Amino acid sequence: MRFYIASEEDILSGKITDIYFIRTKKIIAAKHLEDVRVRMEIHTGSLPEKYSWAVYAGLEEALKLLEGKPLNVYSLPEGTLIKDNFPVMVIEGRYYDICEYETPLLGILRHYTSVTSRAARFKKLAMDKVILYFGLRGAHPAIAPMLDRAAYIGGLDGVSGAFNEETIGVKPSGTMPHALILVFGDEVEAWKAYDEVLDKSVPRIALIDTFNDERFAAVKAVEALGDKLYGIRLDTPRSRRGNMKAIIKEILWTLKLMGKEGKVKIVVSGGVGEKAIAELRDVADAFGVGTAITYPPSVDMSMDIVEIERNGEWIPYSKRGKDPGAKKVFRCGTLDYEVVRFGTQPERCHEDLMIKWLDNGRLVRELPSPQEIRDYVLKQLREAPDIEPR
Repeated sequence: MRFYIASEEDILSGKITDIYFIRTKKIIAAKHLEDVRVRMEIHTGSLPEKYSWAVYAGLEEALKLLEGKPLNVYSLPEGTLIKDNFPVMVIEGRYYDICEYETPLLGILRHYTSVTSRAARFKKLAMDKVILYFGLRGAHPAIAPMLDRAAYIGGLDGVSGAFNEETIGVKPSGTMPHALILVFGDEVEAWKAYDEVLDKSVPRIALIDTFNDERFAAVKAVEALGDKLYGIRLDTPRSRRGNMKAIIKEILWTLKLMGKEGKVKIVVSGGVGEKAIAELRDVADAFGVGTAITYPPSVDMSMDIVEIERNGEWIPYSKRGKDPGAKKVFRCGTLDYEVVRFGTQPERCHEDLMIKWLDNGRLVRELPSPQEIRDYVLKQLREAPDIEPR
């Protein structure tokens, strides 16, 4: 038995790739074409339905993959809002040195961008409400740190992985599982034990839908924990009673009668999608989202040769259906860009986003922290137009 996962060494060595790249490299060497220098461009294709933008992510891991190789890498900053058919990275060097890394590089950027974009859409829909990512149980544990980082930099307020202080410097967020209450056999006893055992820094959020009607369970939670009760969580949006918004309104009215209006947060989780956020954001304070972010619509990306060096000059050069010439991206404002060829100047925009990160394989600028990337994304989300939930 084994875990079918790639080691860091396997990825960095180029072993984790498609076989036709290994064969291509062999042919290039056999025909003495190792010194052919190219510029390769990574760009988006069409965005998923109802996506007017995506969030470019995965740059740090992409640079880790290419670091130490004789390549120059230009890229947009991680967290930049991007459009369809949009350049995000240019790699310059011998094709022989790039060849086998196309598969892992696209895998990193496409997967990261897809997850981060979906997380950002949830945050855009909720904005002032809290969104927590609870989706690790839906994916292979080998990529759990990547998923939590991707969701967090997309603007979410918390992620659940117990390892996150080590990987991204963020304290993990979470409440309690139904299993805890089932082990006790009694909701009140489980809530009290949660309060007695855990550090006071952990918010007291009672899961209220294990055994009883949510309204009556909410009353019991208030009576059991009093002022220590931070919130209550409902984990059954597809409740047998059908209308989650009506259930929450009933609970809010009851809390008001108890003098707890605005003092007990309402947290909704369990199969939450974009439409649920739009429907419930006026009655709920926080949402736990899992599967919808773990399995997002895919943001397509391609990697193509767009220039070739001949006699010391870069010549536009590409297959049919692709725009030849390596491109720079300049920004006037959020989602307002001007794209020009390398070496030419823009007419309107002046903030150069296609900046150099690797010079002959050496990192030449400091990478932002996950917190800084998240702040960058949130700033753009506030300025971006409203979106239609899908």
